[in-house]
Parts: sequence; structure tokens; C-alpha cells
Amino acid sequence: MPNAIEVDNVSKVFRLYSEKFSSLKERVIHGGKNPYQEFHALKGVSLNIGEGTSVGLLGHNGSGKSTLLKTIAGIIQPNSGEIRVKGRVSAMLEVGAGFHPELSGRDNIFLSATLLGLPVSEVKSRFDEIVEFSELGQFIDNQVKYYSSGMYARLGFAVAVNVDPDVLLVDEVLAVGDENFQRKCIERIKSFQKDGRTIVFVSHSPELVRAICDFAYVLDHGSLIGEGSPAEAIAELRDSLNRNKGQVGGAVIGGDVVVAPAPESQDRPLSITSLRAVADVERNTDSTRISPNDSLKIVVSYSAKEQVTGTNITLSIVAPNNDVVFSANSEDLQIEPFDIDSDGVFELYFDKVPLLDGVYGLAVTINDRSRIPMAWAEEKIGFQVVNPSLVSGLVALEYRVNPSSRS
Repeated sequence: MPNAIEVDNVSKVFRLYSEKFSSLKERVIHGGKNPYQEFHALKGVSLNIGEGTSVGLLGHNGSGKSTLLKTIAGIIQPNSGEIRVKGRVSAMLEVGAGFHPELSGRDNIFLSATLLGLPVSEVKSRFDEIVEFSELGQFIDNQVKYYSSGMYARLGFAVAVNVDPDVLLVDEVLAVGDENFQRKCIERIKSFQKDGRTIVFVSHSPELVRAICDFAYVLDHGSLIGEGSPAEAIAELRDSLNRNKGQVGGAVIGGDVVVAPAPESQDRPLSITSLRAVADVERNTDSTRISPNDSLKIVVSYSAKEQVTGTNITLSIVAPNNDVVFSANSEDLQIEPFDIDSDGVFELYFDKVPLLDGVYGLAVTINDRSRIPMAWAEEKIGFQVVNPSLVSGLVALEYRVNPSSRS
């Protein structure tokens, strides 16, 4: 498949000025120089995007997604490297980009469309279609400086998708506007996909990337750190966000989760020393990534300074939105209360974990006979579910389709 976009070792550096000297006296005193720091927005990024593919760009705020999109669009030039784009490019990079606030919506349609390479005669023939898509009929002759952010987005997207681009660049604009308009935008993007257009899509929404894109890249502090299917890229993004947060709740991704005891627990007779999830029990691989319906083992290690009798354990799995998806006490699981008098391990096995995308937390308490907690720990990054399918939600429900129901 020939490439529509080729990005070859592209870097971009911005100058961040702490202060600017405007008066002649200040400039003379400082030798005509303003102090600045260099910010490396892109660092040697290389990627190829084939014709007719839909590609997502993922990353945290400041990772370089929008800068890369602007270099592809030709709005900013890289300091080094080369970008080659085949065909007409239409870009919807930010709300109201390229609009003149003093002009009306009508005038801005002609201005934006001609800047995107559409002859005036074609703009005239498509004008009604653009206005209808934007749903701004009664406001089209008002100055756009009076438009809301949603109206800006609707007009900008309507222009961008009606100039017949070979390459469509979309930067987070689907986050603006009401639900009906977002649905209309997604339907138009999917019609572009059927027509074999190339789409590059920046979003903070993993579910949108999963729904729209065939492939995705992950950026972190200006560097390309991952690529693959949407599911693989989303998993890499979450790993990147966890690494950038550093140590959260005692977790170290890819290693043992060590739970440091709280200061007030130092004098307690019982403490939890580690809490971790191990994926794929049957193959005995130590991984914090699983697929829906994989097996999982949760391991709780504890230590006792003296004998504690009649204990029970409560384990919980917590969803990304903090909802508890599973919680059970060992007695509820038909495990009799037990005595602890030394270091030990409690393991809970799941033959299947029918969950969908997300980073799931763990929580554990060791209780006395009355279920009063004696030791506790939580791990916000217990394990990650990587969903390879296109379905979304929280639970991986098993299903089958009756072919006759489609008619």
C-alpha cells in the first residue's frame, strides 16, 4: 500500500520566553536579547501512514500530538526532518482555527474553503450543503466572534469535510458540540473511510480511537514510544501515563507491587507486605496485562509479629471509574477463619476475568473475627485489561448472533 503521509525524523523546538522586553531602554540594557528556554515538542519522530487508513495519535497533554498534526498540515515547519503528504489536505485542528472573527459565517466559509484549495465556483455549489451540515442556517450571516465554541466547531468541521480532502486531519474537535453533532461527525468520518480517504485523528478518548482508527501511534514528551492496533496503543498509553505519574499507591508496573505499611500500622501485630496481580495462571507468566476472559491470580503477602486468631480476608477489584466490580470476604467464599502466626500468602484465582478496557485497582483488608480491619492496603494500578475487539463498556459479555435476525 502506498503511503499518503511520510514523516521522516522530524523534530520541532519552540522558544519559551520568561519575559519580553518591549521598551528601547530594556533592549539596550539586555543587548537586544530576550531570555528563553527551549522546549522540544517533537524529537526525531518517524512514521508512515498508508493511503486509505485511519490512524490515531494518542498521548498525554504536551506529548506533541497537536504539534505533529500541524507539521503534517504545513501550518508549522519542523526544525529538522522531512514530511511528505500526497493529495489535498483538510485540517480541523482547533475550534475556530483560521476564522476571522469580524467576518460572518458565510464569508468565513468562502475564506476557509478557498484556503483549503477549493475554487470559489465549487464553494458556491457546496455552500448550502456546508450550511446544512453545520446547522447554523439562521446564524450564518452573523459575525463569528459572537459564535459559541460549539458553533465554531460545527462550522469548521462542516467546511473541512466538504472540500473533498484526500487527507483529513482532526484534532480533538469531536469533544466540542452536542451529542447529535458528534454522531453526525463520526458518521461523516466513517463515510470517508468507505471512500478510501486517509484520516489522522487526535483524541484523548480511547473509545473514539478504537471506534474510528485502524492503527494508532503513542507519543510521550515529543517521542514516539509505541504503535500498533488501537488496543495495543491504548495499553501503551496507559502504561505511559502510569510511568509519568511515578509510583502510585506503591505500584511498579511490570514488577512486584510492594505496599509500604502506613506509619500507624508499624505497631500493629499484623501487616500486609505486598499486593499484586499475576495474569494467566495456567501459563504462569508474571504480567499485569490481560485480555478479556484471561485467568488471573491475586496474591496477598502478609507478616505477623504475634499470633492472630480467627482472621478473614476481604479482596476487591475496583474499576477505572472507582466502581467496585468485585468484592468478597474469604468467609463468603466458604473459607473458614484462619490463624496467622508468621509470614504467609493468600491467593485468589479467577478462571476468567470478563472485563473490558481499563486499569483496575485492588484493595485488601485482613479482618478479625468481627470483620474489623486489622491491616489493609490498596493498589490503584493492580492490572490492566487490553480489549482486542471493537466492543466497549465495562463487562465482556458472551454473545451470539442469530443470522435470521438480521433480515
